[in-house]
Amino acid sequence: MNTARLRDRVAASDPGLLRLAAGLRTVAAIALTLAVLGLAGVSVRHLVAGAIAAMVATFAIRERQRTAQAVTLALGLPLALVSLSLGALLSSRVVAGDLFFVALIFCAVYGRRFGDRGTALGLIGFQVYFVSLFVGATVSGLPELYGVLAVAFLCSAAARFLLVPETPAGLLERLREAFRARLAQLVSAQLGLLDAGPEEIDEVLETVREGTARLHETALMIQGRLEEGTADEATARLVQRRIADAEIAAERLGLLLLTARSAERADTLTLHLPGAPAPRAGRMPGRDEAMAQVRRDLEALRLLVLRPAAARSGTALSQVRNRLLGYREEDRLPPAPPAVQDVFRGIGETARAVLGLRIALDGPQDESDDSPETARSREELDAEDAVIDAGEADGAAQEELKGLRRPTTRAAVQVAVGSSLAIVGGEFLSSQRWYWAVLTCWIVFLNTSSTGEILVKGYRRLLGTVLGVLAGIVLAGSVGQHTWTAFALVLVLVFAMFYTAPLSYTLMSFFVTAALGLLYTLLHTYSLSVLVLRVEETALGAACGVIAAAFVLPVRTDRRTNDLLVTVLERLDEVTEAAVDQLSGGTPVELLDQARDLDQALADLRAATQPLTHPITPLRARRDTARYVVALLETCAYHARSLAATAELLPTHPSIAADPRLRRAGRRIGDNIAAIAAHVRDEHSTAAVETGPSIASLLDTEVPGTPRFGRVTDRVLRHVQRLDETLVGLARPLHVPVSAPKR
Repeated sequence: MNTARLRDRVAASDPGLLRLAAGLRTVAAIALTLAVLGLAGVSVRHLVAGAIAAMVATFAIRERQRTAQAVTLALGLPLALVSLSLGALLSSRVVAGDLFFVALIFCAVYGRRFGDRGTALGLIGFQVYFVSLFVGATVSGLPELYGVLAVAFLCSAAARFLLVPETPAGLLERLREAFRARLAQLVSAQLGLLDAGPEEIDEVLETVREGTARLHETALMIQGRLEEGTADEATARLVQRRIADAEIAAERLGLLLLTARSAERADTLTLHLPGAPAPRAGRMPGRDEAMAQVRRDLEALRLLVLRPAAARSGTALSQVRNRLLGYREEDRLPPAPPAVQDVFRGIGETARAVLGLRIALDGPQDESDDSPETARSREELDAEDAVIDAGEADGAAQEELKGLRRPTTRAAVQVAVGSSLAIVGGEFLSSQRWYWAVLTCWIVFLNTSSTGEILVKGYRRLLGTVLGVLAGIVLAGSVGQHTWTAFALVLVLVFAMFYTAPLSYTLMSFFVTAALGLLYTLLHTYSLSVLVLRVEETALGAACGVIAAAFVLPVRTDRRTNDLLVTVLERLDEVTEAAVDQLSGGTPVELLDQARDLDQALADLRAATQPLTHPITPLRARRDTARYVVALLETCAYHARSLAATAELLPTHPSIAADPRLRRAGRRIGDNIAAIAAHVRDEHSTAAVETGPSIASLLDTEVPGTPRFGRVTDRVLRHVQRLDETLVGLARPLHVPVSAPKR
């Protein structure tokens, strides 16, 4: 049991074991290279060159298919040999060498427009040229260095394909386990909501927010790997559907628990906005007994999530599963206040989502112990699976930017200018190690798209470098000239660098700098002045990068976030319009891919707003506004995903059917999204968000005696209503006028 818990914790903390695999693969490549070169009796300088080359050949390749990885690695070796040769030939020709270095940097960044392969080859070309400068490559020493590079690339291939292999199917399987583990963690966090007192509720709610965000992050990772990791498109779409169902059900369960512990309905925004006030506990007659049952059922639900294979015939978990699924029937709900009964319904729907997820991931199950309620749930899931359309959705054509408007071209020009400044400034600081400034300037441009992102990345790299210098002093003094001890510590630091890279750029920079301190020791060039120079060159490179980004074809953070905000609104409009149209009786369309596009657009916006929400930003009001807007959009996305998931149930679910009256509500929501988008594009726009009667009143029938809502479920109505209210709330921080309804 302890081993299983540890495995679940690791799977949840590192979805797909991506960070662990990246660290182990890189360390294996370096260790194998050092072993081969050590047996060959090469010098320490060549050992250092081989270690760095093996690291570059391993981390540069990001393609998912093994064949594509092998092709890129094969192309990378001759490119590395050419780059190394030019580095040695031009080392004594200062002007020519500098001009070529700038041209190489431009080409390496421009290569990103050609996808993962172009990015990888650009990284290899640049980093190997850097290696030639770092180890002082000469023309006479090229033959031995050629052999070192060949060994490094062969060892990188062995580590990638033999020692630490990764297949799309295997990675997807690990991501699925991570989703289960994170779903169980979220249920555990939701359990804390039941007992949290006034002093604890804010902390517990923050844990629930974090768990909800981490679950969504894993769902996005799975969606990005489905096509490569599944046998066919139909299977991929089925898994995507079940992942989305489980995510929506879990988030809704959290809202229902918040409502049950308070005297009023909880706002969805509470689960997405850090620092939002938590609803305080209220008193409900008979609630304590019912809440004790809720607590037991949440524990049972958590076990169903973590141990799906144990819930087979003849086990106690099968009986628990039957009881939880029974809550989907009104006559099986325990006596409790209405808000607590909603929690039982939410537990039942989440158990159904877990059942669907288990069937999609593990295949057919033993049904001998099924209760009638469980059998009905299986029948519904089978009916939904049968109508999943395997056809591809038509993606909207996007305008291709050309010339300097293309992001890769603009970034290449910027980094070339910034690197030129770094070369000039670096030469003033040191004629031998000026390339550190260029390296920093290059790195701060990787995976950044605006001036603000570059500024934050430069700050983080400088902070990590300063701390790494201090650690390097301690490590270098401890290791001395013990070559293999130093290399062993380098391997530990390299693993830590790759394991922490997605979590903290500052930590990654810290481990890189500490490792470099050891390499300097091995090369007999270590001194306190060298490490101080490393900090100075890093600060200079970061400054040159920021200057180039700010004055050469600048992309202001406001402009980029506005562009991404418009994209999110457009995707939100597409999903909402299609879902509402289908719920109104329109032609069924593919909603899963549209919801996925919305999630990806929102993830891009969230990343782009990091400079605005960074703790060091002096503009506190602007930071709070950015957080509030992103939280509101996440709330809108949740309701849109829920509407899309409900709309796809129309052909199979007995209690959900189309209601043409929803079109009126859909038109108002669409008009309001368009008004907000128009104002973001042009602040002088006169478009206004319209308020008016509630969505429920829009569905009032004009025929006396006709049921008010027909067969449209109350849940659909709530999602549409909350989406409408959230859009009105979004208008205020964006300064979009809000007008009364048109008559």
